[in-house]
Amino acid sequence: MADYREIITKAVVAKGRKFTQSTHTISPKQRPASILGGWIINHKYDAQKIGKTVEVEGTYDINVWYSYDENTKTEVVTEKVDYVDVIKLKYKDQNFLDDESVVLAKVMQQPNCLEVTISPNGNKVVVQAEREFLAEVVGETKVVVNINSEGFSDDDDDWVEDLDEEFEDLNPEFLAGEPEE
Repeated sequence: MADYREIITKAVVAKGRKFTQSTHTISPKQRPASILGGWIINHKYDAQKIGKTVEVEGTYDINVWYSYDENTKTEVVTEKVDYVDVIKLKYKDQNFLDDESVVLAKVMQQPNCLEVTISPNGNKVVVQAEREFLAEVVGETKVVVNINSEGFSDDDDDWVEDLDEEFEDLNPEFLAGEPEE
């Protein structure tokens, strides 16, 4: 009988991470006088493996609250943004079975506004945003294990008895306290 066995198992075989900063230009209906706030909501995304990369396709809404008409009126302008982030993968296992791989994409940092400003010509709003993703590819791979031909012995469970000795002097009512009547 051989001393080693090959086991097929699922494991993370590749990882990648990408931080993205982007700039978006929004055209409000009115000429903005000042920016009162900016935020990003309704983030949705999907990821798929393409070659040796993971493509994350997503959308989010940018909301900008601004004043106009010499700061006498306010309005919120909303624009939906589409994006594609391509994440390069670093492979930990070159011999994995790619047929059944699963892509896991996790948002490390939700899209958020860094800065919202009025464009130099004064009729548009410029939004700087950032986001970050972690991508993992889970696939089948082989693990080689050493076989203990002697099997387990009764000595393997000796450490359990050592633990029992340490807990002999503990008061089991210490945390429970006195029972209420």
